[in-house]
Amino acid sequence: MVGICRTLVASPRFDGVILIVLNALVLGAQTHDGIEASYGDVLEALNDVALGVFVVELVICLTAYLPHPGRFFRHGWNVFDFVVVTGSFLPGLRENATLLRMLRLARVVRAVRLLPDLRIVVVAVVRSIPGVGSLAVMTLLLVYLYGMVGWVMFDTADPDNFGNVGQAMLTMFVLLSLENLPTYIETGQELSDWTVLFYISYVLVASFLIFNLFIGIVINSMQEARELEHRREREAERAAAGKTSDAEADFTITVKDRIDELPTALEDLEQELDARALSRAH
Repeated sequence: MVGICRTLVASPRFDGVILIVLNALVLGAQTHDGIEASYGDVLEALNDVALGVFVVELVICLTAYLPHPGRFFRHGWNVFDFVVVTGSFLPGLRENATLLRMLRLARVVRAVRLLPDLRIVVVAVVRSIPGVGSLAVMTLLLVYLYGMVGWVMFDTADPDNFGNVGQAMLTMFVLLSLENLPTYIETGQELSDWTVLFYISYVLVASFLIFNLFIGIVINSMQEARELEHRREREAERAAAGKTSDAEADFTITVKDRIDELPTALEDLEQELDARALSRAH
């Protein structure tokens, strides 16, 4: 029984992308009053059928990890699936229409783990949170400093946008997108031509620099997520090859591992050449 469950879980056909899509369509149909009034019972029955299939899928996945079911919860996506599916049976939740719909909507999010490219994007977003958080703090500090300077400069000339530090910070935050920048520059020039430096410096530092740093953080996180996904695929291939006596599969894994090591080997050779060149120069 456990072997059959493991075979099912390892099969690419096991993941019910079509069922998740159909479940999403049913949830969307329930937002239309006319459809809900005419086919509400049918849509509710379809939701229950989808939940039943998801429960069976969850039981099969848990069985595949026997005799160590705890290993199932070592994977974040498995924990997410378990919470989303079992949450529908919590006491009192089915009586709360809003929470029940949110939980059903979360079942649609399960499609993320079934699509490798989309899974990479999600992992990249999660890994970029610390860097983006630090960047957000720096941006807030910058907006506050420029907001204070703007309040000092334009408090009486432009009270609608710089009447207090809160309004000034909101104005500077909107200026991150460069919206209405020419209008603000014209208003400032009516006070003094030197105010142009205030806006130019802000655009260069806040808008261009901040957004480029943000893009850099996201790109770096995407690269890390791709490496993690690539490593996971290699481990899955290595585990599958270890369960068979196929010499061709073992050879393929060995060649792929050596190919993966090539960038590191080339980097080591380049560092060795640089070290030799430096030693000869001295």
